Amino acid sequence: MTAQLETQRLILRRWRPSDRAPFAAMNADPEVMRYFPAVLDRARSDLSADRIDTGFDLHGHGRWALERRDTGEFIGFTGIGPMPADVPGSDGMEIGWRIARAHWRQGFALEAATGALDAAFAPDAACPLLEVNSITAVINEPSRGVMRRLGMRHVDDFAHPDVPEASPISPCVRYVLIRDEWMRSRPTP
Repeated sequence: MTAQLETQRLILRRWRPSDRAPFAAMNADPEVMRYFPAVLDRARSDLSADRIDTGFDLHGHGRWALERRDTGEFIGFTGIGPMPADVPGSDGMEIGWRIARAHWRQGFALEAATGALDAAFAPDAACPLLEVNSITAVINEPSRGVMRRLGMRHVDDFAHPDVPEASPISPCVRYVLIRDEWMRSRPTP
């Protein structure tokens, strides 16, 4: 996969040092992190940024930093990475996204995910994927809506092994998108 992509309104690119402060602010926002076990402090956010960007070097793809083309602002991330261990589909790849609250409900997650899937499924990619997963908490309807708009199919329900059983975000769902289905019915952001 390429180190940078462009969509109509976004640049999907490798991470920069200047992304760390807005990424930390996003990860400290309780609303943004509502469907995650906890908000992240600056040190844990920086470690997360390092791990995310290293994915490009380790796997040839990763979760790009999202930059608005009109303002140059960092607004979040999206892209492809390994599925977490001990969940259905754990041997596969996952598409994920996180968008800063000021940029919600503007179609950025769908637009960025569409660009990322185009790159992941491209026949001329260095290692084109045959399928992509996405997981989230059952109650995370905004992300589930993006998954459905991408054409993903709900295939599994499970309790997330890294979340306490009593937590409302423990019940999770997995969606899958097959490359051939994507190529036949690619959505337009």
